[in-house]
Amino acid sequence: MKSTPGMIGRRYGELLRSLNVIDADKVNRAVALQEKTGKDLDVILVENGMADESIILESLSSHLGVETVDVGHLELTPEILGQIPIRFVHRYNILPIERKGDTLRIATADPLNFHALDDLRLLLKCDIEPVLSPSDDIRACIKKYYGIGADTVDSMLEEDGATEEDIGEKGNIEELSEDASIIRFVNQIMTEAVLDRATDIHFEPFEDELRIRYRIDGLLYEAAIPPTIRRYQAAVISRIKIMADMNIAEKRLPQDGRINIKTNNMEFDLRVSTVPTPYGETIVIRILNRGSTIFELRQLGFDEDSLTGFNRLISRPHGIILVTGPTGSGKTTTLYATLSKLNKMDVKILTIEEPIEYHLRGIIQVQVNPKISLTFARVLRAFLRQDPDIVLVGETRDHETAEIAIQAALTGHLVFTTLHTNDAPGAITRLIDMGVEPYLVSSSVVGVVAQRLMRSICSNCKEEYVPEHDILAGLGLDAPEYRDKKYYHGRGCESCKFLGYHGRSAIYEIMEMTEELRELTVQRVPASRIKNLALDNGMRTLRMNALEKVHEGVTTLEELIRVTQEW
Repeated sequence: MKSTPGMIGRRYGELLRSLNVIDADKVNRAVALQEKTGKDLDVILVENGMADESIILESLSSHLGVETVDVGHLELTPEILGQIPIRFVHRYNILPIERKGDTLRIATADPLNFHALDDLRLLLKCDIEPVLSPSDDIRACIKKYYGIGADTVDSMLEEDGATEEDIGEKGNIEELSEDASIIRFVNQIMTEAVLDRATDIHFEPFEDELRIRYRIDGLLYEAAIPPTIRRYQAAVISRIKIMADMNIAEKRLPQDGRINIKTNNMEFDLRVSTVPTPYGETIVIRILNRGSTIFELRQLGFDEDSLTGFNRLISRPHGIILVTGPTGSGKTTTLYATLSKLNKMDVKILTIEEPIEYHLRGIIQVQVNPKISLTFARVLRAFLRQDPDIVLVGETRDHETAEIAIQAALTGHLVFTTLHTNDAPGAITRLIDMGVEPYLVSSSVVGVVAQRLMRSICSNCKEEYVPEHDILAGLGLDAPEYRDKKYYHGRGCESCKFLGYHGRSAIYEIMEMTEELRELTVQRVPASRIKNLALDNGMRTLRMNALEKVHEGVTTLEELIRVTQEW
């Protein structure tokens, strides 16, 4: 009689009970959960806190005489990986690691799954020697070597046996995009992005491959996917367009759409953008966590001096406060945290955004819609008749919006808006370049905040080190006052996916307008002269702020060089 999963799980659980790893009650509960969920018993025991996986493996290794192997440090060749069909690798959570003659060594967390071992012996016609390794380590290696969704793609190829040319000739991409395997693959890509803390997913078609990349902590990393997914590129793209309620027949023009998903009990808004290329449509998906909490200003990375200066700016009764920086520098997060701080019962706050990324309780938010001429300028004009105290203009893009925002500031409103400039002084000349009269800029702007996001060192693998002298000398950090400073970096570990970084922290450059700066503004002087005077008045540049975070052990010299400009 063939063993069932429940019988296998019971046998596994009873052995652990006999080894005093778990008691009989936990065996019964785990087996009941296995029959309900279909998960392996070792996974159930660890996920539900019934047993520690390291103790399980140590006990099994000692009792069965089976070797324990750290699969994360193995370099596996394509020849070894190809020994077992992908569907078996995923089904049994096993990994081929070595072939010696007629014996194949496989890593598993469950050496008592004789059903799996027998299946492999029959299929491969060779001896199978199990070794022990943690389930999570095996899953990580499967994803690394075979790619995300490899089992799904393998099953698709097995079902239709089609070549790339065959799929192209079928022409029924819409039908294929509704295939369960395509749906599962796209869902796996999105779920993996959420688990990896990605902010964007890039689907990029080229002549001979479909590349998928995740943006994590500001940098792009290629996702491991099976190369054979290229055959189903059109179906994958169509599936995403269907989810985003786009026209899948239109492939010649850019399109925008939205998707709402729920994974791991969290809801996400996905903003989808498509652009046609010679090799198919490229798609970028922005991931927004609807359950994200609004940070307090102190949590964003402000040091005490910067926070004091910023609080002084936002306490003004009227005027314009400009927040500058490139896309993805955290401007929206800073502004939301600011509005959250200012949001009180006796204050009316209105925002104009494209799009609304987070919904703020007690604040009136409007999303622009160019298709019906609902622009920043048009909404801003209407806002001034809504008796606001504070107005947020998501982005000042043109002369008209800038002038209306300035008029709002001059008539007693506190206005927040963003610009794309490299530093704080550059925001002043940018407004003048947009056609705003210098005297209006001088009389309305009360301060400018430039910001960037720097990756934070992983706290799990953070260690002190001595940077190369050439790097320190190039930054001017070989002077006596810097010689006793300590420097840190991340060694790389599983927690940070061996990147050495985990999360980001903001750096700020705050320029408060003074009478001297207003005079220079009216004179239309270059941004460099404004910067020099601001520095004389005590402004600290982005690089100065970044260096402080380096010496505090928050980030690295490499991040300082990557993110900031010269002194």
